[in-house]
Amino acid sequence: MDRGILTAMSYYDPSQFPFATPASQIAREAGALLKRYYEKGVATEFKGDVDIVTEADRASEKLITEHLRVQFPDHGVFGEEGARERLGAEYRWYVDPLDGTTNFAHGFPYFAVSMGLEQRTPGLRDDQDGEMVAAVIYEPLRDELFHAERGKGAWLNGKRIHSSACRQLQGALLATGFPSRKRHESPNIHFYHELTLRTHGLRRAGAAAVDLAYVACGRLDGFWEFNLNPWDTAAGMLLVEEAGGEITRFDGSKFALNSHEVLATNGHIGGEFREVFRKMFAGEEMTPIPTPKQFRERREAEAQK
Repeated sequence: MDRGILTAMSYYDPSQFPFATPASQIAREAGALLKRYYEKGVATEFKGDVDIVTEADRASEKLITEHLRVQFPDHGVFGEEGARERLGAEYRWYVDPLDGTTNFAHGFPYFAVSMGLEQRTPGLRDDQDGEMVAAVIYEPLRDELFHAERGKGAWLNGKRIHSSACRQLQGALLATGFPSRKRHESPNIHFYHELTLRTHGLRRAGAAAVDLAYVACGRLDGFWEFNLNPWDTAAGMLLVEEAGGEITRFDGSKFALNSHEVLATNGHIGGEFREVFRKMFAGEEMTPIPTPKQFRERREAEAQK
């Protein structure tokens, strides 16, 4: 990152975020709408065999799309609930109007609004990514607003955030998720089992955008999941990168919005994390799980470096 930008952005100045500041206000309005629906309760319906949607999802996406149309009339919108506008534009917003719908419908307080902005240069194929340039994730029940712009760091309620300093998988707190549909075909339960035994703990809270935001601010040290959509990861990937973390595929190759796998870490445990995935995919014998004494010895050895 350019040192001049880093110095300038060591304090929060909303005027320096021409995309994220207006989008943050939109996300707050959408979040307030979701909170009202949450407090009164909503009926759910199925948009597939098992995937659910609520009137709150649709109302939130409508509000966001209408506000983006006014604030950024030349920008495109790609929303989870069907919004498709100006997709050939230079800038495209990926919108999840309610990330964590199942949580929301059950009254479980873990959900968010997620908005990620991609800049696409002329000539890009549909299967090629542009550059993510802005991100906003808002948790209305906690009133926590995460945002970032390329080269300007990641922020939470106006304070700079950074990924964690954890350097060993054994001391890491991780998160993952499971698909609503074809859950019985997902191999993730096997990874969940193995990584539960090799880490400090695992959380499965059901909102990928929030999980990625938590990696960015250091509440989680890593997150992985299979078969997410662009609106799930667009904002979170930029937050993680701007906070000093990394986001890749399971084999360490470059992450793309259409990737069927995402591995986000604090930038320190990625190599050890990916080695677990490599061995599991290859069917190799896993390294024996350390005993509590071996965990302690390794932790102490790391602390002396």
